[in-house]
Amino acid sequence: MLVVLALAGVIWGAGLAMRLPKAARIAMIAILLAGVILSQLVLPEGHPIRAATGGSPEEWLIVTGFAAIALAYGRGLAWLRRRARSDPEPTETAPGSFSNTELNRYARHIVLRELGGPGQKKLKQARVLVIGAGGLGSPALQYLAAAGVGTIGVIDDDVVDNANLQRQVIHRDTDIGTPKVFSAQAAMEAQNPYVTIRPYHRRLTGDIAADLFAEFDIILDGTDNFDTRYLANRTAVAQGKPLVSGALSQWEGQLSVFDPANGAPCYQCIFPEAPAAHLAPSCAEAGVLGPLPGVVGAMMAVETVKLVTGAGDPMRGAMLIYDALYGETRRISLKPRPDCPICGQAKA
Repeated sequence: MLVVLALAGVIWGAGLAMRLPKAARIAMIAILLAGVILSQLVLPEGHPIRAATGGSPEEWLIVTGFAAIALAYGRGLAWLRRRARSDPEPTETAPGSFSNTELNRYARHIVLRELGGPGQKKLKQARVLVIGAGGLGSPALQYLAAAGVGTIGVIDDDVVDNANLQRQVIHRDTDIGTPKVFSAQAAMEAQNPYVTIRPYHRRLTGDIAADLFAEFDIILDGTDNFDTRYLANRTAVAQGKPLVSGALSQWEGQLSVFDPANGAPCYQCIFPEAPAAHLAPSCAEAGVLGPLPGVVGAMMAVETVKLVTGAGDPMRGAMLIYDALYGETRRISLKPRPDCPICGQAKA
């Protein structure tokens, strides 16, 4: 057998030296193997040629089988590579257009009468900012990315903590210690590589709010403190942008769209002053049901999709209150307050 393998090596080397095509060299070695197998089958046992080439056809049949499998695998792999090069999936598309993968991904949206192709195109062109990547921000961000919102901003100065993982489902155990905006960015990009994520690892403050909000069309407030809520409301009202607001406490959540530019009240119309600390304890102090942020955060994403596409009736001038403990929902009407210091004069 060693004699035959050495001869095959000589043939391959000579072919290389003569610059013969790879296919011709393989054919020459195939002829050599065929001759060896034929000699093993035709010549009697003990014949010198048969003895010099292994003495048994079984070994050569096994070698030939493995060689054929390897050759077929290489040919198949080369064919797949040629096909991939000849018909690549576009990595960039013209603004507002969709690749075949995107069309398939958003097919369940496109067949909805209220959305269709035009609605999905609006989502692709939309720019949405989410304040907070915690309990409410997590599901909102996930569903906005999955829905194909073209540009999603997320601002949060916090890092992932073990205590967050009971409800902040966009983060993983391996993300503990990572800034929430970067953990959320990784999860959204893994979910949908066709969206652009802009993470801002810092607290929303008055000196950056106006410039930041100017880059987006719709603002989602998923924060857990009143200072940031009032700041977001002031800035959104000043720029005439809708503010999708959610809040949580223990077993209860609430949701509204504050949009004075379209006749709805602003946040400060409904909550003129922040309540005393003991009347509105934080989640850490009062506790919160793990799935509850998912319910309210997902509804915030729904309202955002409606605002972007014009589908249905967004929750302007109304507040939805969800009681998870008893499975009840209530919808109450909200009216602008004429003496509101944020939007009252503008409406007058």
